[in-house]
Amino acid sequence: MTYRFETLQVHAGQTVDPSSRARAVPIYATSSYVFDSAEHAAALFAGELEGNQYGRMHNPTVAAFTERLLALEAGSAGLALSSGQAASTTALLALASPGAQIVFSNELFGGTFSIARKILEPWGCGVSTAAPTMEAITDAVQDNTVAVWLETIANPSCTVPDLAAIAALCQERQIPLIVDNTWGCGGYLCQPLTHGADIVIHSATKWIGGHGSFIGGAIIDGGGFDWANAKFPAMQSLDSRGRSYLTRAEKKPGQTAFSLRAYDLGLFTMGMTLSPYAAFLGLQGLETLSLRVQRQCDTALELAQWLEQQDAVKRVIYPGLPSHPSHETAKKMLRHGFGAVLSFEAKDTATARQFLDRVELASHLANIGDAKTVVINPWTTTHASLNDEAKREAGVSPELIRVSVGLEDPADLRLDFARALQGA
Repeated sequence: MTYRFETLQVHAGQTVDPSSRARAVPIYATSSYVFDSAEHAAALFAGELEGNQYGRMHNPTVAAFTERLLALEAGSAGLALSSGQAASTTALLALASPGAQIVFSNELFGGTFSIARKILEPWGCGVSTAAPTMEAITDAVQDNTVAVWLETIANPSCTVPDLAAIAALCQERQIPLIVDNTWGCGGYLCQPLTHGADIVIHSATKWIGGHGSFIGGAIIDGGGFDWANAKFPAMQSLDSRGRSYLTRAEKKPGQTAFSLRAYDLGLFTMGMTLSPYAAFLGLQGLETLSLRVQRQCDTALELAQWLEQQDAVKRVIYPGLPSHPSHETAKKMLRHGFGAVLSFEAKDTATARQFLDRVELASHLANIGDAKTVVINPWTTTHASLNDEAKREAGVSPELIRVSVGLEDPADLRLDFARALQGA
């Protein structure tokens, strides 16, 4: 039977344990697993049997969390990791190689830029940036391009790319399209794979968890990309048993060559393991995902419209407003709302800083997707490692305030913001 999103977010990925009959997914706090016999252990490590080998790579709680995310994102295969940054690093290393090129949106999370500049470029992989438009991406891709990387809703400019159009371009050029769908809220606002993307990345720390209580990430493969081409030699290289990721995927239903390589790099090799307790918190968060995100999107639109009327505010940046350049694209790409994050530019830098010092209900911290409203100045924090030109390309200015809207009453948020703006 095919279930809808709200049902999947509560039930997907869990088979009730036959011995305990526990309704909630149990937390399997174990580092290792007992093998039935020497033959059983050898078969597990040879990949001839499915089962748990070791806690770095396998855990039933983490597996349930992964399966639920796959259901919500309409994915075929994937893995959960210790952070969103771990997921991004693993995905990029699975595709990159010396001499290859990756095209990134120039409106990108600063941590992703750090991977590109501090790992990929010194390794010899070319890194290019382009505006997240079909025209700019078309000009940027080359014969050696092995991935195009976008965000569903850019951080913090709130640009929404036309994923379907860019996906069609990438398919024509045989380039996988990777979408960081963190701001797509676990698939509730957007399912990039249904628009033609090939791989989805999540920081589960944000709306998936929803309460600022753990760090986690995920990689989800749509299963539609053909990895058997010369751009991806690692997918065809043979291991000690004479197998490639391509041939292994053929014998493993529910896996892909990419997901197997990401698993080998992120978990087996680098040990970016998500703890079972963090996975449990992620499962708890998913059960209320649609309820929280819908409330947050509704409040974000109301707050954005109110901020447009404030004298201390120079500009409001939110795709739900007709004034935003991505408004029409957002109506096509997003569902249920326009996102739970907005940004606004104060009339000057002093006003922006004093606003941060004077808010009382909102929290000043470096996170988004929390049940509590949080605010920050990206210029001096999340994007501080970028030079000024790169910051402005990403839509960041010194007077910009990013607001991740929580679950508070909208009237209370308006009062808190009004006091902070007037005091400034």
